[in-house]
Amino acid sequence: MIHLVWVPLLMPFLAVPAARRAATALPPRHAAWLLTAVALVLAVSSSAALVLLVVPGASYLPPVAVLGELLEPLTAGPPAVTVVLALLAGALLVRHAAALTAAAHRTRTDLRRARGAVGATDGELAVVRDSRPDAYALPGRSGRIVVTTGMLRALEPAEREALFAHERAHLRGRHHLLLMAVELSAHCHPALRALCEPIRYALERTADEAAAAAVGDRRLAARAIGRAALAARHDRGGEAPGPARPRAVLAATAGPVPRRVAALLGGAESGPPAASRTGRLIAGALLCCLVCCLALSGATAAGAANDLHTHIEIAQGESAAE
Repeated sequence: MIHLVWVPLLMPFLAVPAARRAATALPPRHAAWLLTAVALVLAVSSSAALVLLVVPGASYLPPVAVLGELLEPLTAGPPAVTVVLALLAGALLVRHAAALTAAAHRTRTDLRRARGAVGATDGELAVVRDSRPDAYALPGRSGRIVVTTGMLRALEPAEREALFAHERAHLRGRHHLLLMAVELSAHCHPALRALCEPIRYALERTADEAAAAAVGDRRLAARAIGRAALAARHDRGGEAPGPARPRAVLAATAGPVPRRVAALLGGAESGPPAASRTGRLIAGALLCCLVCCLALSGATAAGAANDLHTHIEIAQGESAAE
């Protein structure tokens, strides 16, 4: 068992680079779902592996032995090594739990503060008197598109519609849930932090494509996103600054805007036919690799858990009683 648990702990270092590469060869919406699934599976598997490392070492504690009705400790290796590994794994679990709790609380507080600042006005559009050009999708029971007066002044009417369509796509697709799933998973394993930037890019590209489809003009969508991003870099006087944008929300001006604009101007979402065929081959190979990695990570975690269960039964004397 002690050998199997290392596979889920080491697998993210192999699976994450493959997931990042595969995401670049897939349409944005598919890439977002792929990155989210990879992050969740690897986070659960690696966390389960840490728990499986803690249990054998904890069995040396008298209260744990009494609670588990163990006649002897779970021998997963030399006692000194088992206890040291359990202490290290326990410390990591506590650290991850604390980081997850703090991140979830911080996100909830930021969103609640932003909703309070916007107010309870009717309609999906909330205009904030703020000289800073900004616009973002604020999730909630009834999602709102928050836009500042500075951003409204910076864009033409047609560009505003494209910008609103972008933010509306974030709300309709509940993209904030995918983003939070990946960012919270990143607290469970250091390798998963490398998925935070790709998931944000994939979600912004998904909304870009939805905005282009909504206005029926890819150049207009690209121009709106580019002008909004340029305007957001400059403060304009005249009004007091409004509340800061919560980090957990998605906005059209976030991420590598030049790369997103180039993608919109480059053609259809799936790309030219030749590039599409090549991309499919690359994506297929990488997806096969990813599926193998995720299956192996989950299978070894399950196998280690089953092995631990057998050791518990032996330590409880059940096999002897039979």
